[in-house]
Amino acid sequence: MALMTSHSEGATPQAPRQQPVVIAATDGVEAADWREAVRKAASALVDAGAAGEGYPDACVRVVEENGPYIVLTKGLALVHARPEEGGLAVGVGATRLASPVEFGHPDNDPVDLLLAFCTPDPDAHVGVLAGLARALSGGLADRLRAASGQEDLARILKEAVPDA
Repeated sequence: MALMTSHSEGATPQAPRQQPVVIAATDGVEAADWREAVRKAASALVDAGAAGEGYPDACVRVVEENGPYIVLTKGLALVHARPEEGGLAVGVGATRLASPVEFGHPDNDPVDLLLAFCTPDPDAHVGVLAGLARALSGGLADRLRAASGQEDLARILKEAVPDA
């Protein structure tokens, strides 16, 4: 089961366009292949209420149709689909696999860490993507890999991802 929190708990008032980020974290996840890993990472967002039931399959289709471009760097995949394919709220999840899986990326396989995100609209999608890019360039993947468990994963992700 995923650990879920809302990023805005105790936060200061926000501008009307900002939305609280639903955080989901899963650790030690078993996956036989990349499809199962993607489904499980996206399912954490479903369990958190940020994505609809069809979102995990939509995320798998993204890779089937476009190849493993979501494998951004060594061992890290950014799981997502279009907002209209099931994004109900702004959600970001971290899934750490028990054993890495191959996506077929020529340089960055195998993957042991998946960041999944969903948004209800294209503007939020771009904003979350930009925020994740900043966090990743600031060492987010290394901090997540060093996390002591699921609660630590959630805490690190919550600190790294500002409200959208």
